[in-house]
Amino acid sequence: MNERKGKAEEIIDNMLQTIKERQVDLDNAIAEYTSRPFKPAMDVMEDENQIVVKTDLPGVKREDIQIDLTEDTLEISAESSQESEEEGEEEGVVYHRKERRYASAARTLILPAKVKLGEVSAKFDNGVLTVTMPKLEKKETFNVKVD
Repeated sequence: MNERKGKAEEIIDNMLQTIKERQVDLDNAIAEYTSRPFKPAMDVMEDENQIVVKTDLPGVKREDIQIDLTEDTLEISAESSQESEEEGEEEGVVYHRKERRYASAARTLILPAKVKLGEVSAKFDNGVLTVTMPKLEKKETFNVKVD
């Protein structure tokens, strides 16, 4: 019986992992259907000195990106043109193929540590936004002796 329970837990764990991996795809499909901003794919890396966030923003121009930052949150938003396929008629013109449309992207992230706001840098290259955020120095902790 324990082997069955272990197998069932493994199947559920695999399903949950697959759902987590596909969450961005699902969010973007819902955004496309509802005309809400899509959530761009994001990598978040941290070492002892800094947090680096890489965000995919294909088809976006540098001037259309907005970054809002606090000590512990990062919000990235962008406007862009994306492609989809349609046929139809619009203002007396028949479209045999219409693949260009307007879209927006937005993603907010709670940072794993507080950052130095004045030292943050951002670089946009080949559709990838890289935001580098130096972390605030670690606060000292003190052991308090209980009498």
